[in-house]
Amino acid sequence: MVPSFHRTKGGGPLLGATMPGQIGPFGPYSGMARDAGSMEIEVWVVPDCPNERPMAERLHRALDDIGLSGTAVTVRVIAGRAEAERVGFTGSPTILIDGRDPFAEPGRVPGLACRVYRTLDGLAGVPAVEQLRQALHAAAGG
Repeated sequence: MVPSFHRTKGGGPLLGATMPGQIGPFGPYSGMARDAGSMEIEVWVVPDCPNERPMAERLHRALDDIGLSGTAVTVRVIAGRAEAERVGFTGSPTILIDGRDPFAEPGRVPGLACRVYRTLDGLAGVPAVEQLRQALHAAAGG
């Protein structure tokens, strides 16, 4: 079972674990400096998002599948409409890989809402593991 993301309000990032030896949603925090070429992953959610846990589980599985299980994930809680509009938030949960939304759809209007993803099984509240795997692999340069 994957623990839920640790969350923060107001845009301040909070890693799932911040001290060496702590366990976060994606495993133990190593305390080691990031490699210059490592990927940065953020998940943006609204308070009490029902798809936060499914996103954590699928993202964890996808990272494991491509050998990036030690990658840190930052979770940001988007709590107000003004913040959503300022940062271009188009629904919860949103994943950003190196600052880019791999599932962005042109014309989506920013706002506080649940997000819907197109999957092979139809519309869903989170991308399929395979879609996450492909997005992560592409961002890693593969």
